[in-house]
Amino acid sequence: MEEELLSTIMTIIMKSGQAKDACYRALQAAKKGEETATLLQEATDFMNEAHQAQTTLMSQEASGVEFKLSLLVVHAQDHLMTTLTYMDLVKELIALYDQGQIKRD
Repeated sequence: MEEELLSTIMTIIMKSGQAKDACYRALQAAKKGEETATLLQEATDFMNEAHQAQTTLMSQEASGVEFKLSLLVVHAQDHLMTTLTYMDLVKELIALYDQGQIKRD
């Protein structure tokens, strides 16, 4: 696999993982009644980096660059999409904590 392609794929995987971790930490903070905005912004920033890497791959493919579909590409997409879903869920749970609809620890 070409080194640049591998680097872009790994960026998607790593940044998605970092975003998921920041979301998890935000949820744990919400359970304790602590501030979550900074952690959610951190998660958003990581996801933006992952999206930029994904967009690079999609732009290259749209311009005619052909990639061999690999398990790593599928894995990267899986990380990206599950983290996006996780972020949405965490934001909803934090809102419920903030509204008092879920009891804090």
